[in-house]
Amino acid sequence: MSMNPSVLLTIALLPLAAAIVAGLFGKWIGRTAAHVVTIAAVGAAFVLSARVAWQLISGEVQVFNDTVYTWLVSDGVRMEVGFLIDELSVLMMCVVTFVSFCVHVYTIGYMHEDPGYQRFFAYISLFTFAMLMLVMSNNFMQLFFGWEAVGVVSYLLIGFWYTKPSAIFANLKAFLVNRVGDFGFVLGIAAVVYYTGSLDYRDAFAAAPQLAQTGYALTSSLEVSAITLICICLFIGAMGKSAQVPLHVWLPDSMEGPTPISALIHAATMVTAGIFMVARFSPLFEHSEAALSFVLVVGGTTALFMGFLGIVNNDIKRVVAYSTLSQLGYMTVALGASAYGAAIFHLMTHAFFKALLFLAAGSVIIGMHHEQDMRKMGGLGKLMPITAVTCWIGALALIGTPFLSGFYSKDFIIEAVHESTRWGATYAYWCVLLGVFVTAFYTFRMVFMTFHGKPRWHDADPHGEDGHGHGDHDHHGHGGGTPHESPWVVTLPLVLLAIPSLAIGYLTVEPVLFGGYFGQAIQVLEVNDVLAELAGHFHDPASFALSAVGHPPLWLALSGVVAAWYLYLKNPAMSDRLAAFFAPLRRVLDNKYYFDWVNENVFAAGSRALGRLFWKAGDQALIDGALVNGSANLVGSLAGAVRRVQTGYLYSYAFWMMIGLAGLLAWFLLLS
Repeated sequence: MSMNPSVLLTIALLPLAAAIVAGLFGKWIGRTAAHVVTIAAVGAAFVLSARVAWQLISGEVQVFNDTVYTWLVSDGVRMEVGFLIDELSVLMMCVVTFVSFCVHVYTIGYMHEDPGYQRFFAYISLFTFAMLMLVMSNNFMQLFFGWEAVGVVSYLLIGFWYTKPSAIFANLKAFLVNRVGDFGFVLGIAAVVYYTGSLDYRDAFAAAPQLAQTGYALTSSLEVSAITLICICLFIGAMGKSAQVPLHVWLPDSMEGPTPISALIHAATMVTAGIFMVARFSPLFEHSEAALSFVLVVGGTTALFMGFLGIVNNDIKRVVAYSTLSQLGYMTVALGASAYGAAIFHLMTHAFFKALLFLAAGSVIIGMHHEQDMRKMGGLGKLMPITAVTCWIGALALIGTPFLSGFYSKDFIIEAVHESTRWGATYAYWCVLLGVFVTAFYTFRMVFMTFHGKPRWHDADPHGEDGHGHGDHDHHGHGGGTPHESPWVVTLPLVLLAIPSLAIGYLTVEPVLFGGYFGQAIQVLEVNDVLAELAGHFHDPASFALSAVGHPPLWLALSGVVAAWYLYLKNPAMSDRLAAFFAPLRRVLDNKYYFDWVNENVFAAGSRALGRLFWKAGDQALIDGALVNGSANLVGSLAGAVRRVQTGYLYSYAFWMMIGLAGLLAWFLLLS
């Protein structure tokens, strides 16, 4: 039995319809109707996605790969709207719609005072539509549409508070950095069309072995295979969307947007688009060792070095943002090791506990009257028990505590890269292994500084350091007062996300990683199949969790937690002494490895200098000065010269007639 295309269209178009209603008619229908419409639409999309997933997994329906609408045909290239609904797609559809649903509900409590309430719901519903179009597509054109649509909507969301200069700077930064990655992405798609004459995934996948044998001359002496060129260009697009070094700089700054957006963009949707894309194109990447080694090295670098930045940050949301960067590095390492299933599995588990941590951070910000600096918190566990418990669950899942969801997904990535013999695998292995300690340290530094220890909020300025409000909602902040637990519309999504953060890894690790769940959705060459090697050592989730005692990741994570406890609860003075001792290193980390400085003072300044050159020399001097004004001046000069000949005196004209006659006679005489 085949899937019903109308159901698939309904899943994708429900959030779009709700976004149109809330966005265009929000002023007339009011706040309550705006959130009811959008939540109902996304909730229905989740229910339908779950139903399609169940039908596919149970064998009730077959994989759907067909066109639902042909837009145009140009020179034999078909541009269509179509869906590829397989095991990979339905997993992404369920994750995206569930996390989006939780974020929608949470937004009722978080944004209830904001004047742009209806506009916000329209944006997040539109974002969900764009992400669904991306993960459901069966061709490069629709993929690119969804890819760019999530970029545009994220630009609108990061700059939602458009009166804040920092928010406008952040959304412009995100937009420009993503354009760099998207330039590579477009080149990759163009190369696919050039070599295959088609935008359909099937044609590209079928041509992959032949493309691996086809050379492309970069220079007269350097040739690469066409598949390597295509894969690296496509991965550059993933580096922008999934914030890999050096195109990661936009993601921490995007914390300027409201907290629900931080959860939506950085948990399950926009930043995971690049991970999903590489997994979807596994039939292409498998034929390029060079591209996969490139993916490995970039992912390993991001996993470790972005984690270090979480250690020195004091903004609760930015700590979670750097954690996202680091975890995206883990997923990218798995892709580079050909463990695509492990990457998608970590994407799924990470979506739940990272959305939970972001929303818990938002709950803390609400309870602290919109204060985000962890140095002004402490002792909140007793005052905000639901937020504290759910945040602990998210933190334990993130660091890889046995039996929790993050343990299974993260440990299998580390094991997979350890099994890999690909160039760059050893470097990536040490990066992800050391990253376990770093992750545990900065995560529990955040937990201990926020929920435990001596309360430091008595002295906090309720309006933040600049007198206008430090964090979210700084343009309509509350007064001071004792921190309080958030309302149920904020804490309910925390509980809903805490449940899968606890159990989803244990329940799904066996079928997803070793039960052939992905089927033909992910294709791995036998020689590269590291997960098949690991399958021989896996018996059941419980025994694997118990065997963690003999593996380094558990002890590294425990060391990180103990170190954070000692430095931030037991002996806080020691952390200050260590910071002073490592001052030069601290300066590098505080300046985020100077990536922002280089971007601002080299690339941005260079672009502005080039713009000024074109403006002054090209526009003013050449176009306006020489061509436009110059031609006008030339005509004026010629007219002035000719005007002098037109004197109005008869003898002057007679004189010039005699000169002309003499000239004509001389010419005739010379010719004869």
